[in-house]
Amino acid sequence: MSETRNSVWLLDDQLSPHAASLAHAPAISPPPVVLMIESRQGGGFMNFHKHSLVLGYAALRHRAAELTQAGYQVDYYPLSAPEKNFQQALTAHVRRNRIQILRVMQPSDYGMSRALPRLARNAGVALEWIPTNQFLTSRGEFRDWAGDQKHLLMETHYRRMRRKLGVLVDAKGKPEGGRWNFDGENRLGRREYDRQNQDLFNRLPPRPVFGPDEITREVMREVDRYFPGHPGNTGDFWLPVTRAQALVWCDHFISHHLAGFGPFEDLMLRDDPFVHHSILSPLLNIGLLEPLELAEKAVAAYEAGRVPLNSVEGFVRQIIGWREFVNGIYWLKMPGYRENNALGATRPLPGFFHTGRTEMNCLRTVLGQVRRFGYAHHIQRLMVLGNFMLLAGIDPKQAHRWFVEMFVDGYDWVMAANVFGMVLHADGGLMATKPYAASAAYIDRMSDYCQGCRFSPKIKTGPGACPYNLLYWNFFARHAERFAKNPRVSVMISTWRKKPAGEQAQILEEARTFLDSLS
Repeated sequence: MSETRNSVWLLDDQLSPHAASLAHAPAISPPPVVLMIESRQGGGFMNFHKHSLVLGYAALRHRAAELTQAGYQVDYYPLSAPEKNFQQALTAHVRRNRIQILRVMQPSDYGMSRALPRLARNAGVALEWIPTNQFLTSRGEFRDWAGDQKHLLMETHYRRMRRKLGVLVDAKGKPEGGRWNFDGENRLGRREYDRQNQDLFNRLPPRPVFGPDEITREVMREVDRYFPGHPGNTGDFWLPVTRAQALVWCDHFISHHLAGFGPFEDLMLRDDPFVHHSILSPLLNIGLLEPLELAEKAVAAYEAGRVPLNSVEGFVRQIIGWREFVNGIYWLKMPGYRENNALGATRPLPGFFHTGRTEMNCLRTVLGQVRRFGYAHHIQRLMVLGNFMLLAGIDPKQAHRWFVEMFVDGYDWVMAANVFGMVLHADGGLMATKPYAASAAYIDRMSDYCQGCRFSPKIKTGPGACPYNLLYWNFFARHAERFAKNPRVSVMISTWRKKPAGEQAQILEEARTFLDSLS
């Protein structure tokens, strides 16, 4: 009779070579079996973009091959296995390998963390939790920092993280360059992106392209077979799927795009969906890259004189500031966080978010990009897609589901705080001191989307008026009482109230007509 063994279940977003659940595996005797599952039921749980599915499954299969080569026994359940879900695969794994104890690193997803005890119990195996090391702030540490604060400021958390990690601070904890942020240098728009900058950008070497190997090609075929109705085209898949590829992708960004990232991180261009963005979040979120190593690589480039401080600070802010902050809020406020709807938004998500068919050039451009790549950078998400959802009063649950389904980095922990807090202000201001509402003027300043659009950003009402202008004032009219005393937006309420009654009536009527056309 074979001896009883322990196992380690590596989830598909726990692919770091330093995953805590494997840290002590070499010292365990007999060595644990590594369990890896591609759940067909999980892949179809929502209408996930095919690129998200290909990335997750291909990266998992490549990691399994690496572990096998390193001497681990891997019990792998692919999409084509008869076991269609986590429960069936786990039960088969426990019986086949006589498993007594199942070790799992804390999942990043709340739903999975709730499901795992039930899955283990049904499979007849004891569950041992391993604290996650995929974030730089533990859930308990964030909870202690948050305390009973009614409003949590990312900036305060970010400065604390800089000091804690010793990133861009001196021995006394003072910020490098004498300032904590360089937003003033990092908000340049299309008018500043002059011919010189465009020519410089065009001379940069192209981003690395990794042709799919046989493992990835098989995943692509299976994704098409099992999830034929999901958005996206597997033939357009474009992301790294191994740590080695991810490091090449990262180093290319540091060498060629990080310098331009800072000043142009808010820029949006029709013919260049990425500009100088890193597109590292999908790889970071599944463990192919690690947060501190990214921050250290960026700081090293600055210290070597290759990248200006404003660009490095802007990038570091995204990695050790914003990413840690939204994850902290997620675990602080779940499971009730996704029930928030402080602004009472109930409008269904318009169909064009799935088809891309709209006359608004900015939305059509970004939605087309999302359908093709499963990706849009943070300003496209916040100030085009999210801004429209906010102004139009889209139901937060429907908005959240769309973001989770359509983005290759769209994990629940990523999108919950971003959508319910930052984008839609549905949490009542817990994590954002103001609603991020903007008129067409902002989009015109930061992009070239308005050029050639049938709507003009300069027309406020009447034929050709941009819907963002109508919806902007309609939003503040609807929520005037709520935001009248908010120091960051009270001037908008005051401006609205000073408008002539006739102009107000026209704006509200035209906004209503437009919103009615969405249904």
